Amino acid sequence: MNNTDPNQTRNLSRAKNHPSFGKIMLASAVGSLITLVLIGLFKLLMLFGIIGSINSTEKAIVSDHSFLKIDLTQSFSERAPSELNQLMSQTTEWGFNDLLRSINQAASDKRIDGLYLYMGTGSSLSWGKSEELRQALADFAKSGKPIYSYADIYSQQGYFLASVSDSLFLNPSGMVEFRGIGAETMFFKEMLDRLAVKMTLVRPKSNAFKSAGEQFTMDHMSESNRQQIHDYINSIWNHAVNAIAQSRHISVKQLNNMADSLSAMLADDALNRHLVDRLCFESDIVDGIKSANATSSFVTLNEYATTLTPTRAKDRIAVIYAEGEVETGTGFKQAVYSDKITNALNEAANDDNVCAIVLRVNSPGGQVNASEIMTHAVIRARQRKPVVVSMSDVAASAGYEISCNADCIVAQPTTITGSIGVFATIPEVGGTLRRYMGITTDTAMTNTNATSLSVLRPLSPAALDLMQRNVEDFYKVFVQRVADGRHLEFDYVDSIARGRVWTGSDALKLGLVDSLGGLNDAIRIAARLAKKENYQVVDYPLYDNLFTELMNRKNGNAGTASRLQLPVAAPTAAQLNTVATDGVWVSGNLMVDLLNRICETRGLQARVEFFLLTD
Repeated sequence: MNNTDPNQTRNLSRAKNHPSFGKIMLASAVGSLITLVLIGLFKLLMLFGIIGSINSTEKAIVSDHSFLKIDLTQSFSERAPSELNQLMSQTTEWGFNDLLRSINQAASDKRIDGLYLYMGTGSSLSWGKSEELRQALADFAKSGKPIYSYADIYSQQGYFLASVSDSLFLNPSGMVEFRGIGAETMFFKEMLDRLAVKMTLVRPKSNAFKSAGEQFTMDHMSESNRQQIHDYINSIWNHAVNAIAQSRHISVKQLNNMADSLSAMLADDALNRHLVDRLCFESDIVDGIKSANATSSFVTLNEYATTLTPTRAKDRIAVIYAEGEVETGTGFKQAVYSDKITNALNEAANDDNVCAIVLRVNSPGGQVNASEIMTHAVIRARQRKPVVVSMSDVAASAGYEISCNADCIVAQPTTITGSIGVFATIPEVGGTLRRYMGITTDTAMTNTNATSLSVLRPLSPAALDLMQRNVEDFYKVFVQRVADGRHLEFDYVDSIARGRVWTGSDALKLGLVDSLGGLNDAIRIAARLAKKENYQVVDYPLYDNLFTELMNRKNGNAGTASRLQLPVAAPTAAQLNTVATDGVWVSGNLMVDLLNRICETRGLQARVEFFLLTD
């Protein structure tokens, strides 16, 4: 007799036919793991494909009777980006140094018949790089090979650069933007008032020219700032006009009359006034170059750069690139990080194969602490071997401090330099938080000035006095650094410092730099100081390989630069856009960016003003 319960039998049957909860979870986990592994493998294969495309760059085949075509519509950093930055950005694969080296090699390359400069709707090069490239082109012209330039629109820097060419061609409906240089400075005081942000600018009492903080505290140029801007843009313009006059055989007076009256901007006017030689389309000029020079093909800079054959020698000259704003620590954005530059200086100084160091500076300045660290590293390196500075577009404030103790400083006539001074800006954003977010604060303190440097309340008199003494003391340190490095008297340096900006041409007269020229000139000077004739140029800091850089980023090694963080989140663009003051609307995103920039600026700053320079 069977006493088994039918319901129990059915339950046992279900148990046999259906997996347990644990089995379901195990199967799900295994399935998820397999999926993740497959996705990871797929991503890895894609990465290897990209890496392969980067590392499999083959030397281009350059035919006889080729023209080297240089596209100047693209931007150039001082040196080529790392492999990871090439993957993550749209930057060009080659740096400005590669451009200079390519032109230098092309001059003696029998396969290259000439250069073709393409500028499209305008060259993106600054005045400093335009000057340096123009000199490289002038050196190339000594080979007897022709240089041709074409543009739909010549920017002023582009025309200044192209004027050294044998022939200039312009689109029939194009333009030559020849009108003189103007500088436009943005001021944010009214916007900050509407945001209830109060800014305190602290600078040495003698630093009337140190204008970087004035954009937050004024609504117009100070007279000192207007004077220095007027002086340096006139210095740049006079240099450019004299160079154009010599190349195009047009008097300086005629050129200035054209700029004043805008009488040579349109294509027909530019042709009639001999600014250009012919109006045509690019296809016409390309066909003409091929026909006139029996040219079989054009080779691009990207292609030709792969054929560069660097000199191999035991003795090396290390070129250390310091490009961007000066910041402490290390990181991955385009900046002059104190740890990276210091390590590069130390490595080059301790390398017995490195006979000299060239520090290539393109920086408007930045954090004082970082500047001091790198200046000390330059002084230490100089005790071991010659150190030469090559100034690019700008080497001012902290950018000048890290330069001033080199054995020799080489600048372009149009380089922006000097600005020997210091300032601090201290924001008070408590009113902003209250107005837009309804946040108020209160305090409990152990000492009178425990919260005296808070961004949420006004500076106390004691804190303001402390900051004033701080900037005064560092200004004296900065001036003494320059006096020691340049072998000048303290009082003289003080008289030409005070935060004032100079061009390279004026800095040469004042003794702030030693000679005018570019990177190649600085390298030659370094070789002469090291008493070497055969040498190899090596770029520093050395890049990590792709995997190392990926792991560094994954591990969060994004920089150690200190930042002044608000104790709460900054207002969002939407919150700031909900209020229109006096009927004027301002972009919420712009205001958020400005607030973030203000609150991320900490401590003493040695930087030049951020201004819009109309080319």
